[in-house]
Amino acid sequence: MAQEVRAPLAGNIFNVLVEPGAKVQEDDELLVIEALKMENLVYSPCAGTVKEIRVKKGDKVDEDAVLLVIE
Repeated sequence: MAQEVRAPLAGNIFNVLVEPGAKVQEDDELLVIEALKMENLVYSPCAGTVKEIRVKKGDKVDEDAVLLVIE
């Protein structure tokens, strides 16, 4: 079952640390969101394979936006 990873806060995508097809474990670092001049890491909520990445570096995202999907 696919698990959506959502933005914990609004900000800009500072860096994407994984690629589609990457195997991840729970609590692995997936990407960095910059908000209020602070870098905030987004961690994997589960183990699986990155199926889809819906953002790229420089994108602006709203809180709760889907960032990527893990299967």
